[in-house]
This record gives sequence, structure tokens and C-alpha cells, in this order.
Amino acid sequence: MKRKHLKLKQIATINAGYPFRGRIPEVKGSDVVAVQMKDVSLTEGILWSGCIETELAGKREPDYLTTGDILLAARGSHNYAVQVDDSLLSTGKRAVAAPHFFMISPKRDNILPEFLLWLLNQAPAQRYFEQNAEGTLTKSIRRSVLEDTPVLVPPVEKQQAIVAMANTLREEYKLIQKLISNGERMMNTVAKDLFDNKGAR
Repeated sequence: MKRKHLKLKQIATINAGYPFRGRIPEVKGSDVVAVQMKDVSLTEGILWSGCIETELAGKREPDYLTTGDILLAARGSHNYAVQVDDSLLSTGKRAVAAPHFFMISPKRDNILPEFLLWLLNQAPAQRYFEQNAEGTLTKSIRRSVLEDTPVLVPPVEKQQAIVAMANTLREEYKLIQKLISNGERMMNTVAKDLFDNKGAR
């Protein structure tokens, strides 16, 4: 039986990041941190150690990030997604997303956050974002565009298999990058020795 496409808003709750006015203020010692674009990496996820400690001025209770939430970049040429993992808990802080993120939370038990993360970073979803982005110098996608993102949800068992494959591939990529980095460092050392006449005979 062929599964039909759904819209992202049918399977997930979507909210905008915290509405900071202007520059995010740094408040040392605060128990709240803000996740900005500089703090996320497609391969490493959220780099909590770089997040700025801040204070929230609004009276409305903010949407604090929780484990499993997905942040999607609303601006820029690549609308990639990262996941809030368990390492948030180890920081002992509460966290909010900067305004240029959308927060996505699956609202069904039969959808793995890790699978949804993978899906949003794949070519079909990225192509959809690119085709529907607005702006000239800085591209951005509207919330309504994100809400209407077409998604296909396979059985949980298949989701688990896809996530496992994606995790294996990510670890292999990290290993390859490490090998390349080590190789480049070794070549730089060889070149330096040659220029310093240490390698001359």
C-alpha cells in the first residue's frame, strides 16, 4: 500500500525562536543560554559551550528547548536542521533558540525525532526550501512554507533502520575528516622541515 505525503504541520508543532529585540544581550552567570547560528553544526549538532548566557525580558513564558526538539535555520542559503540532544541536560541551563531558528517538535508517538531530523536534511526537503525561499541577498523561509513541507512517514521499524544507517554514515564521515586532518598536519610538518632544512641531506 502506497503511503501518502503529509504536511509537516500535521505531524509536528512548529514555533519561532525567542523574539529578542536587536542584539542578544550577554548576562554572565544567567541560567539561560541562547542558541545562535554560530553555535550549530550539521555534523556536530549544537555546541553548547559556545552559547551565550542571556536574560529574557519578555513577560510571556518562553518556549524552552527540550531534548528531541529540532532547530531549523530559517535564514541563509542552507536551511539545515540540528537536534537538541541529551547534552543539554548536562549544561544545567535552560535554553532558547535565537529568532532565526524554527523549533520543531514531533507530536506523534510514531515519529522518531532523529528520523524527522534526517528527513529535513535530505535533498527533497532542502530542494523544497530552496524553491520556496524569499529574499535576494539573504534567503529566508516563512513559517507557513515550513508548515507545508511534504513529508512521508514510514513505520517506526523502518525509521529506526534509516536512523541507524545515518548514524553509521555520520561516524564514518567524522573518521574520514579526522584522517584527512591528520594527513594534512603531517604534510605541513614535512613541508616546514624542508623549508627549515631539517629534511635536507
